[in-house]
Amino acid sequence: MRCSPTGWMQPCSSLHCDGHAGSGAPRRGRWHVREAKPFVEWIVKVAQPCNLACDHCYVYELRDRTWRYKPSVMATATMDQLAVRIGEYVRRHALPRIRITIHGGEPLLAGPSRIEHLVTAVRRELRGAAECGISLQSNATLLNPLWMDLFRRHAVSVGVSLDGGRDANDRHRRGRNGRSSYDSVRRGLELLRRPENKALFAGLLCTVDIANPPVRVYEALLAHEPPAVNFLLPHATWEHPPPGHDPSRMPYAEWLLAVFERWYSAPRQETRIRLFENIMDLALGGDVRSESVGLADTDFLVVESDGTIELSDSLKATREGAAATGLDIFAHDFDSVARHPDVADARRGGLSALADVCRACEVVSLCGGGTRAHRFHPATGFANPSVYSADLRLLTTRIRDRVVADAAALLRSAS
Repeated sequence: MRCSPTGWMQPCSSLHCDGHAGSGAPRRGRWHVREAKPFVEWIVKVAQPCNLACDHCYVYELRDRTWRYKPSVMATATMDQLAVRIGEYVRRHALPRIRITIHGGEPLLAGPSRIEHLVTAVRRELRGAAECGISLQSNATLLNPLWMDLFRRHAVSVGVSLDGGRDANDRHRRGRNGRSSYDSVRRGLELLRRPENKALFAGLLCTVDIANPPVRVYEALLAHEPPAVNFLLPHATWEHPPPGHDPSRMPYAEWLLAVFERWYSAPRQETRIRLFENIMDLALGGDVRSESVGLADTDFLVVESDGTIELSDSLKATREGAAATGLDIFAHDFDSVARHPDVADARRGGLSALADVCRACEVVSLCGGGTRAHRFHPATGFANPSVYSADLRLLTTRIRDRVVADAAALLRSAS
């Protein structure tokens, strides 16, 4: 879900190994230094639990159960240490701007005082060194005016997870008692849309379910007037493929292309859709930093509630402990983290990170092999195309051809 600005990133050193087999296991061999972009985003798990029981959740419902052994909320001392580590890293690399994403579980379960402590500690450590954009990803069911007062004071933007209208959303996103979550989410979104709060509304995140009509889902999301929407493919692997997986029919591409046509053909821009914009930018020769498309290195880390450092949450769809690094913010600074072979391997982009069949594909610069977790097979690790490879090929080809043709027509009409 991450589309990140890249113009202000500075290079740092990272380690990579020759002869990577793509297994995801720790590697041995001859190491060499490779220039890589520094980290510019920290995803901070301030709360482990969630007040919903979404059956497609990659944290609680898939292959990984390590959340059970972590503190339910992040201690303020851990927040202070994290702020110090981020501050020293920012100064060492002269980064002018970074991002913090407050995450969970449901991060609002950490309570206002802890959230305020984290935000204050980070901004204090970065004073005079870098700007810090802070956002929070929530299910919005617990939002209230007191939370919004806090977010306005500290300029914290809020993204909300929502899968469409009532029927689409309640297919997966229900409370622990099995009841609908939709009305609670809607109330939170109404609060975010008030004039005094609207500038803090970051957008909506929707997990694709091909059983839901795509245009109806999109228009239900539009009804909440989001400044941006992102669509997330359900986290799946070759061992556990997504619902309705069919490389001959490519249902996920067809679903997304129906939304793309509705969005792209609208007489005015109703919202931004990051996935589509990223593919369009890449098709026109742009530089995109995203976990789901393109060939760039990833630029973020996850810090769990106990201060341990992890890789992308999406890896939790593959196997127990797949996101773990064995590192933590008390014993390790972020330069040490960047040099750790497993971290360097997992965040590496480029053609060398992909399976042979992907390197030979005509749209590899667009799809980038897809999300790393979606390439996983227990027998071969990550040395595979994405389980969504057929869908990604169709999606990126159709969007590329449409956008390139339109750009060419514009150039002809201007000449």
